Amino acid sequence: MVANLIQFATNHYILVAIFVVLLVALLVNEIRRGGQSLSNGQLTALVNAEKALVIDIRPTKEYAAGHIVGAVNIPQDKLVNRMSELDKHKEKTLIVVDSMGQQSGTICRELLKAGYNAAKLSGGVSSWKADNLPLVK
Repeated sequence: MVANLIQFATNHYILVAIFVVLLVALLVNEIRRGGQSLSNGQLTALVNAEKALVIDIRPTKEYAAGHIVGAVNIPQDKLVNRMSELDKHKEKTLIVVDSMGQQSGTICRELLKAGYNAAKLSGGVSSWKADNLPLVK
């Protein structure tokens, strides 16, 4: 079976190359659809320059236990109804933060569709904690 696969690949190397290029392009496109991923340092730089607003989409209880300084809590399930609150921040980058960086891509897509400039914190609050960066209660 593997021998047949290798033989096919060598006989049709152009076809295989096109397949690989298309597969890579598809992966890159899917990764970018969720918005730009920011590191902790990039988030800090944008917030300090007053060019960004941190949106914490974790449940209120988790937010109250500790959040990034200046973050606004809009739980994920309430964001669609409360999106109008973000209109005054249209000129800023909205940085979406969740617990581990898994749901923030979905919210970024929604914000991008609504015309906002959105990005997500890579790794979420757990990466923030891992770097020993401050959280406020």
